[in-house]
Formats: sequence, structure tokens, C-alpha cells
Amino acid sequence: MRVESEKVAKACIKMAISTREEEKILISKFKEKGILTTAVDVGGNINNSMSKIIERALVASKRSGLTKECHVHDGAVAGATREAVLQVAEKANGLNVGGKIGIARCDEHISVCIFMSIGLLHLNEVVIGLAHRSIPNL
Repeated sequence: MRVESEKVAKACIKMAISTREEEKILISKFKEKGILTTAVDVGGNINNSMSKIIERALVASKRSGLTKECHVHDGAVAGATREAVLQVAEKANGLNVGGKIGIARCDEHISVCIFMSIGLLHLNEVVIGLAHRSIPNL
């Protein structure tokens, strides 16, 4: 069964916007379709948190078996996560954010989605970033 990159991207978006309870159900549903998924919470000041967000995505992808311990896989996850964060950083510049990273992989497709709420007094803005990379099956 061939899974296109769009399906992998949709899976990571669903993971990023899910609750903890929904996350467990989604992981098993996607696994039945051949898509490996994971999610991890992130937060803090966006300007000071870039490296921490990338690190959390790397750890989550390895821990859940989406990627192996190699520089090619690490580079793909780090690059996609950085790209997704940069898509949300303009709106969140200098502000505190809280949200979740969703990561999905099938064969050579890996996508990272970051879904965040930007806190500003009593107003909250919601923002989403998405990136895709191709990685070899090792």
C-alpha cells in the first residue's frame, strides 16, 4: 500500500491538534494504515525555545521509532521542525507560546506540524506550521 506525502502531512496535523486521549487512539489508527506517528508538547518564549523545540522533536521521533539514530534522519527531523517553527515565529515573535508538535512518517515521507497558542494578555492567537522532508528507509 502506497501512502502519499499529503496523507502523511494530514496525519501529523491531526496529531498536533489532538488531545492526549485522542493521541493514543490516533497512533494505533495510523499504524494500521502504515503511518507511524508521535506528538510532544512544547512551550515557552518562541525566541528562546527554538533549539529546545527541535530537540524535543528529535527525541520524540527516535523514542517512538519513526527515525533511527543517524545524521540523515536527525537532519530531516531537525530541518522540518525548524521550518515549521519559522512559519509560526513571525506571529509569536517575543511572546510566550504553548502547543504541540505532531510528527508522522511513512516510508520515505516525514512531516512535522507545530500547532501553538500564542498568549498575549487575555487574547490568544492560534497558529500552525507544517514542513515535509524525504528520508531513506534504513
